[in-house]
Amino acid sequence: MNLDSKDDVFIHPTAIVDTDRIGPGTKIWAFVHVMKGAVIGAGCNICDHSYVEGGVTIGNDVVVKNGVSIWEGVTLEDGVFVGPNVAFTNDRNPIAKVYRNEYDNILVKKGASIGANATLIGPVTIGTCALVGAGSVVTGDVPDYAVVYGNPAKVKGKNDRR
Repeated sequence: MNLDSKDDVFIHPTAIVDTDRIGPGTKIWAFVHVMKGAVIGAGCNICDHSYVEGGVTIGNDVVVKNGVSIWEGVTLEDGVFVGPNVAFTNDRNPIAKVYRNEYDNILVKKGASIGANATLIGPVTIGTCALVGAGSVVTGDVPDYAVVYGNPAKVKGKNDRR
């Protein structure tokens, strides 16, 4: 991932981008806030009203739809799709005004897709090319190529896409 320049990076005038680690061909749209320390790969599309905290790593060719907050400890590998209003949680025991040195990690592996309004409760890994159905609540790891949905999300099938 070449992050040394902002060649071919589009940043909407209303976006706040505090990192310089963005790959070429990435588009960051209206009212997005990207914190210092975040890493975003090449060819990504970060849609309106999203937030990317420091300590987040986003691979190449990732699509993050509108209204997604991506917190410290989340890694999205190459080719991941994150639907609108997906909720990533990085603290299983949230308490007001308690600041942790470490947060729960969420890893979304290459080619996985997460449907709209799904909630991922860390720590959790979403496997390669797995599909998480819209509105699902993911409380445990999802195997590679699995199709999961429900609350809590359960394996309901296999994604044959390779």
